[in-house]
Amino acid sequence: MITMENITKSYEMGMQTVHALRGVDMNVQEGEFVAIMGPSGSGKSTLMNIIGCLDAPTGGSYTLDGIDVSQMTDDEQARIRNRRVGFVFQQFNLLPRTPAIKQVALPLMYAGIGRSERLRRAEDALILVGLGDRMDHKPDELSGGQQQRVAIARALVTEPAIILADEPTGNLDSQSGVELMQIFKQLHQERGITLIMITHDPEVAEQAERRIWIRDGVIVSSETTIQVHEQYQAPEAAGNISAAYAS
Repeated sequence: MITMENITKSYEMGMQTVHALRGVDMNVQEGEFVAIMGPSGSGKSTLMNIIGCLDAPTGGSYTLDGIDVSQMTDDEQARIRNRRVGFVFQQFNLLPRTPAIKQVALPLMYAGIGRSERLRRAEDALILVGLGDRMDHKPDELSGGQQQRVAIARALVTEPAIILADEPTGNLDSQSGVELMQIFKQLHQERGITLIMITHDPEVAEQAERRIWIRDGVIVSSETTIQVHEQYQAPEAAGNISAAYAS
């Protein structure tokens, strides 16, 4: 589904050039669940923005679901983004006085879908994430975990090919985070949705099929969860893994 070859991204900061990505090669298969990990400033958020067509690479080739998006205009990328990608962020980004069902239906309105169809699909998405009894609740009437479920339903309602989640459990308590990951795993297992998640949490990353470590704009490791368990069975070794990307 995703093929990246020698992706670079540079920013001009005054008189300096910041090289956020320095030649990233990455493949993600359709239906795969991948966690991207790395320290602050490693380039993982820049990589996520390029995957989601929120930003364009400075160089290299990027193919999403068979479409070469690396050289597209902003408008062309916006169309691909709206049709093919769903986003879930650490901040829930919900409208403060809008009921959940209208929050979820909003992307469909931008897509020109009629009102009755919008509400039907929004209702289905909220039921899918366990909020069938909270459709008319506003954000201040929902817990943090419930608000993030609304955000997931909003990402799902357009039936995207891929969901990108940027620290989705970062603002949640431990129990809400566990429940949220159960929803992601269910979506992946039962619906075959391709999931790419940025996280600092090793317990969250362990839920993925594959973990990609990025440092200084370069992918330094890509291993399946099974490979990680085989190589790092001792507790002290697991602690070294955490230190490797938390430092």
